[in-house]
Amino acid sequence: MSLPLNRGQLPFLLQLLLLGLLVGLACWPLNLVDHAQELLLQRLPNFAGGAWTLQGLAIALAPVLVMPALLWLQAGPWGRGSGSGIPQTIESLENPEQAAALMAPFATVARLCLWTAASLALMPLGREGPVVQLGAAVAHGLRQRFPRLLAKLSTQSLMAIGAGAGLAGGFNSPLMGAVFVVEELTGRFQTAVLWPAVVVCSAAALVSNLAGTPLFTLGMVQTTQPEWQQLLWALPVGVGGGLLGGLFSRILWQSSALLRQRVRQRPLAWGLGLGVALGLIAVASGGWSGGDGEALMAQLLEGRGSLPVPGLPVSVIGWLLVVAARLVAPILALAAGIPGGLIDPAFAIGALFGSGSLELLGGSSELGLALGMAAALAGATQLPLMTVLFALRMAGDQQWLFGILLSAVVGAYVGRQIQPEPIYHALWNLGRSGDQSAPRR
Repeated sequence: MSLPLNRGQLPFLLQLLLLGLLVGLACWPLNLVDHAQELLLQRLPNFAGGAWTLQGLAIALAPVLVMPALLWLQAGPWGRGSGSGIPQTIESLENPEQAAALMAPFATVARLCLWTAASLALMPLGREGPVVQLGAAVAHGLRQRFPRLLAKLSTQSLMAIGAGAGLAGGFNSPLMGAVFVVEELTGRFQTAVLWPAVVVCSAAALVSNLAGTPLFTLGMVQTTQPEWQQLLWALPVGVGGGLLGGLFSRILWQSSALLRQRVRQRPLAWGLGLGVALGLIAVASGGWSGGDGEALMAQLLEGRGSLPVPGLPVSVIGWLLVVAARLVAPILALAAGIPGGLIDPAFAIGALFGSGSLELLGGSSELGLALGMAAALAGATQLPLMTVLFALRMAGDQQWLFGILLSAVVGAYVGRQIQPEPIYHALWNLGRSGDQSAPRR
């Protein structure tokens, strides 16, 4: 039986709900941008099911113009808005004296504007970086303006909870946001932080859902596969997906080290080169390389379009080329410092690999998609618990639990062998060191 709230606890609970509602409202416009991106993707042939049009070509080639402009802004007046947003949040938690600059309104708005432009240009970026930083910035701003608000929590704990609420609001997944706080940002399970995080993340996700964010992103993906078959396939798919996720984070880390100073010194030249590369990949893939990847995963489940299904040698090559496009394209944008995230791109890589692999081997493509997306995300982030919760939220059916859990654990282990340091902290350390050379192997 639960204990009733006393007079001292009720104001604290109401303040937590207020923080969650404010973070959720702040995330609302980003969810609308994500919806606009899906509408633009429907103008591309492999999502629309038709041929290339002038409008579709213009949309696919938008990075040719947008990337140089964004890199120029990042190298100059909007420099504080460059980067994912999660390394900046970690820096603010580890060194609170930096929070005033990193969580400042200008830096936050600049990052959101850069991400919005990149997303509408169909660059293959996730959104966890901007929403995490946004949530932390809202919490930091409240503490600066109202020092007595949520006084039971330290400034660092408050920012961590706000960051988790941003993730919950951006993905409509409250448990994912709460676990992210303790699994990644604080690194330890503390009841004094965990339960307030659950309250704040739940409130933020509630507001996010009112913006039209689907409850289960991929719909209700039901399965009749018995648990023993899920576990049987989870091992090989977990290894393969974890390998891809680990390679994704490793190459992203190395590419970030190589490009960090170069794009600042010659933003227009590098922006043009990277933009042309993204545009050509989008055209060559018929549009499949564009966007955050959620529309592609939905297409895999619904069987729409002409996505290569492994079978004949030619279709196997086409499938592998699409997987390669989804691996390379996000790195080109993220390594240049464009604000974004790797959750959705890693999910898409794993979904393509898993569904295609099981289709090729005579298994269920839906099972392969579920196992692959969990393995690749866990391999890329090394956050298996967060991955399991989000994968179940995406699929909407708890019957996937056994396979997703094993696939995520195996994927995280394999990813750690390739990229020993978790990617968010690796990028944070890269930014702190200012090392202009490529990381050592």
